[in-house]
Amino acid sequence: MVKRYLQKEVIKRLKHYPATGIIGARQTGKTTLAKQISSTIDKDVIYLDLESVADYQKLENPELYFEQHRDKCIIIDEIQNKPNLFPVLRSIIDKDRKPGRFLILGSASPALLKQSSESLAGRISYVRLDPFNFIEIDGKHNLFSHWFLGGFPPVFLNTDFEMAKQWLNDFINSYTQRDLPALGLPANPVMIKRLWIMLAHLSGQILNYSDVAKSLQVTSPTIKTYIDFFENSFLIRRLQPYFFNIKKRIIKSPKVFLTDTGIMHRLLNLPDVESLYAYPLVGNSWESYVVNQIISLATPDTELFYYRTKEGSEVDIVFVKGLKPVATAEIKFSSSPSLSAGNTRAIKTLETGINFVITPQSEDYLIRENVRACSLSDFLSKYLPDI
Repeated sequence: MVKRYLQKEVIKRLKHYPATGIIGARQTGKTTLAKQISSTIDKDVIYLDLESVADYQKLENPELYFEQHRDKCIIIDEIQNKPNLFPVLRSIIDKDRKPGRFLILGSASPALLKQSSESLAGRISYVRLDPFNFIEIDGKHNLFSHWFLGGFPPVFLNTDFEMAKQWLNDFINSYTQRDLPALGLPANPVMIKRLWIMLAHLSGQILNYSDVAKSLQVTSPTIKTYIDFFENSFLIRRLQPYFFNIKKRIIKSPKVFLTDTGIMHRLLNLPDVESLYAYPLVGNSWESYVVNQIISLATPDTELFYYRTKEGSEVDIVFVKGLKPVATAEIKFSSSPSLSAGNTRAIKTLETGINFVITPQSEDYLIRENVRACSLSDFLSKYLPDI
């Protein structure tokens, strides 16, 4: 059993909020985590799976059901299948705001569960659970295998390489044919699959909505709507540009990243790690992997951006606390890391005290006074916690 990085945080929030939500894509381990946490709760726990007909029917009269079990912690799985529960939860919580009454699990963000944000504001705290990050599986899985196959638990726990890839194929088909349309994405499965494949090719690059819209023969506003659904379903994330001087000419479009490189590599139809090394955009894949690992482990008060100007100053990640850039990271798929002239100009402009060049397996050493080269493993374990 892999101990999840967020377990302590969820337990902490259960002690302070009437409702705590664990959100994330399907199959990231939300149910397993909730059941592990239930053994630490000092009262009886009820588990309801809203994809089970029997459990769904138990909530035909939810107010009566919740009142009957008011002294228990009720876990509600796949809450997006019954969004009309949220106003009832608000009423129940307002009658008794003691912490730890509900643990809610969902495969959609609060932005898609609009009633949640409207009805439970101030009553619920959300925690996002991503696939296994490298720190969680370090010592149990090779970094390059984790990069290629991604971190979904059913993939990680499968010792059959071909069946692991088949699981990823099935996951993609399920989301295109069922899950995204069920959440309200107004596109047919063929369009959804084409867009997802295009985003896989663009992962690690600046997103140009007009170019994507033109390729798929739809309007830019339509593409933005579709991509919002992908992000709110935890399938992609967008990294915004950092700028502190609006007079400077800064690239203002976001970078796009698939949230799991295993899904990315199946969409690109790469059969194995060797084919990934030969892929022309292998550096973009490595950047996608590193960005996802960092975001899943960064402290809540640290914001991540990228930085690029039209004059060529650039750096892959800017770590910001408050309004101040405190560190940068350049991501290199290389065994001999170095900084470009554009990286150097960016660091000088941002005035960050510590900067990193992150590679798959570099030794840990200073390139210059305020620039350190290191492996991803060293960065995640030794340096990220202090940023």
